[in-house]
Amino acid sequence: MAKSYVTKVEKSIKEESDKILLARKAISKKAVDLENMEIAQEALSAENWKEKAFSFPNRKIRLATAFSGIGAIEHAFQRLKLNYEVVFAGDIDENCKKSYFSNYPIKEENWFSDIRAFDAKKYMGQVDFLVGGAPCQAFSMVGKRLGFEDARGTLFYEFARLIKETQPKVFLFENVKGLLNHDNGKTWNVIYSIFKELGYDVHFRVLNSKDYGIPQNRERLYCLGFKTQTNFLFPAPIELEYRMYDFLEDYVDTKYFLREKGVKFVTSHKNKQKCYTQVNGDIALCQKSNQQFNWHGDFVYHPLSQEDMLAEDYDDFVFDVKDVEEKYYLSDKVAKYVLAGGTKTFRTSTKTDLDVARPLLHSMHKMHRAGVDNYVTHKGRIRKLTPRECLRLMGFKDSFKIVVSDTAMYQESGNSIVVDVLIAILKQLDITKYGVEE
Repeated sequence: MAKSYVTKVEKSIKEESDKILLARKAISKKAVDLENMEIAQEALSAENWKEKAFSFPNRKIRLATAFSGIGAIEHAFQRLKLNYEVVFAGDIDENCKKSYFSNYPIKEENWFSDIRAFDAKKYMGQVDFLVGGAPCQAFSMVGKRLGFEDARGTLFYEFARLIKETQPKVFLFENVKGLLNHDNGKTWNVIYSIFKELGYDVHFRVLNSKDYGIPQNRERLYCLGFKTQTNFLFPAPIELEYRMYDFLEDYVDTKYFLREKGVKFVTSHKNKQKCYTQVNGDIALCQKSNQQFNWHGDFVYHPLSQEDMLAEDYDDFVFDVKDVEEKYYLSDKVAKYVLAGGTKTFRTSTKTDLDVARPLLHSMHKMHRAGVDNYVTHKGRIRKLTPRECLRLMGFKDSFKIVVSDTAMYQESGNSIVVDVLIAILKQLDITKYGVEE
């Protein structure tokens, strides 16, 4: 984290105030009252959400976010080419604000830095969709798991307050999977009951990004609240078509497009002469069952103009391949550390070049051991992921502008929500039904 943000977070963990003490007291009482309540996760739909069309594609969705980060839900709307307006957004991290303002349309007066000082009453009735996830460190399995004892844990109450003050048609609350079993389930019982008391029909489930198109093993809790009773099932998993390599900057084996080595083979005089290959042929060559592995057969030349790039489908992942800067490669000393199997009391995996990435962490700029972070090898050397690759593995297309330092970008991407899971949810619930006519 950036130094100023670390200081803010450390202060927030230790903070004591009448408001926080009152919240803790209310939470403790409610936890006792709900101790034996059992709540089941929502089922998965049998429908193919990718084939669903939006009912009202021209409607405008009035979107509001809290703990906005780098705007995962906003990027999901952009990728789906939906009509949306940012009603308000906010985050305590100044770097997030820089990234947000560089990528999304928002007025300064509609941005807040401290949710505790933000009065949302003036937005009552102006929000169709409210999205947020209170800081997850208070409940994360890799943290101290202080829950509501951590002042960040009480920030959930601030999100609940925004729901009460704005009365959105739908809200989405996202958090770590560990929230469900924190304090033997008491914490989630409290949160769930508060959403119900606010008058919402609540549906929740843990979803993994690798089941929705992104090769990252990232499980998160997604909770939807509807202002009216709704028959909702969460989107069904789809087959994972990509590997982590397809999202890297310096690999030549992205899924459908030939890179330098393949192009040289396909277009060589020898192969043309022997009719192993042809490009843009009038009559197809005899196809081989394994042609995708040896570059034999038919190929087409497909020049991409700037307009074509902008018109790509939301689920297209064709990225530029370029050389990675030297600074991302590990020195021999650091490489030995990250590939060490551990000590007598601590053992970790040393695997690199995974097909499905490990969960991206907000602290990955610190370069943990290989069993915690993601490392790849290229040309016989080991390197960490670049900030752009981390964004790709969170579902952000290369149209997302990077305007902060590498350290800040690693933190921001690690704290974000995977865009493709949000896209699946938006399509499954048909978010346009909740928009307004312009």
